[in-house]
Amino acid sequence: MAIQTATIDDVRSAQQVILQHISPAPLIRSYALEKELGLPESRRVWIKDYGWTPVRSFKLLGGLYWMDRNRETVGDRPVVAHSSGNFAAGISFAGMRYGKRVIVVMPDTAPEVKTTLTRSFGAEIRTYDISRDHETGDRERMHREIAEQEGAVPANPYDDPFVIAGNGVGGLEIVQELRRQQRDVSLFLCPVSGGGLMAGHALAIEDGYPGAEIVGVEPEHADDFRMSLAEGRRVRLDHPKSICDGLLSYDVGEYNWPILQRTVARSVPVPDGDTCAAMRWLYGQHGLRTEPSGAITTAALLTGRVKPDGEADIVVVLSGRNVDERQFREWIL
Repeated sequence: MAIQTATIDDVRSAQQVILQHISPAPLIRSYALEKELGLPESRRVWIKDYGWTPVRSFKLLGGLYWMDRNRETVGDRPVVAHSSGNFAAGISFAGMRYGKRVIVVMPDTAPEVKTTLTRSFGAEIRTYDISRDHETGDRERMHREIAEQEGAVPANPYDDPFVIAGNGVGGLEIVQELRRQQRDVSLFLCPVSGGGLMAGHALAIEDGYPGAEIVGVEPEHADDFRMSLAEGRRVRLDHPKSICDGLLSYDVGEYNWPILQRTVARSVPVPDGDTCAAMRWLYGQHGLRTEPSGAITTAALLTGRVKPDGEADIVVVLSGRNVDERQFREWIL
């Protein structure tokens, strides 16, 4: 039996909610990338930079729409979620906006900037040992116990139709802005982990620019989605590894998979070393201190792993910019 997942109409409905809370993240033309890729003057490269949101990533989009659609179900109960950091801040921001208590289960290796940001919106953090989670299952156990013992309502960071629709608002913003400028799109690049970001954006790009090639980008040793596309089914990786802490889900979500399988042409794996080089390039060319998960799409273009094919514009999603200063400096050396 087919599951009922998000549609472009859901994304349009979500936009009306999101606009009550935040302004669109900027879509910035990258003259530097156009030059680096050797594009003709007729083509442009655009970066959708979610580092400008209040949580410095895209994750508040899905968090806000999930909270809006579940506020009556939540009532006076807490909300519980698991997150490597960015959804933690996103759902915490949503909890602050809607007056709900939020508990987040996070890995003990989460960057300090992400834990600090999450707590700043009033959330409670409980940690687990991520190095042994593939053996112990502590993340899921803690998440389940909080729901059962404290009556918390679970919010999935990516595998939920409301989260997908909320995330898709960013894709709708891309389409609306480029149509306003009378631009066409031939290539769209977006990171893939659990698939909530890509699924939402793909709904909008598919609808607005049906001729565009939609390409996923994953870490080299966390490329379960690439494997899934090749096998025609969801593939699970029990121990994904990468410096891209926001792209380490074990598999893509059940609600995301039908959208991803239909809309995404392919997914490209990128080694961590290339991602570090892209972080250095973005900092040098645009002054952006980007987390690895946000820079990986730029890395795919700079290394030629994704060729700038087509005759129209290229859109690159920069998913977030939450990275500790010391770690950032080490990575860009």
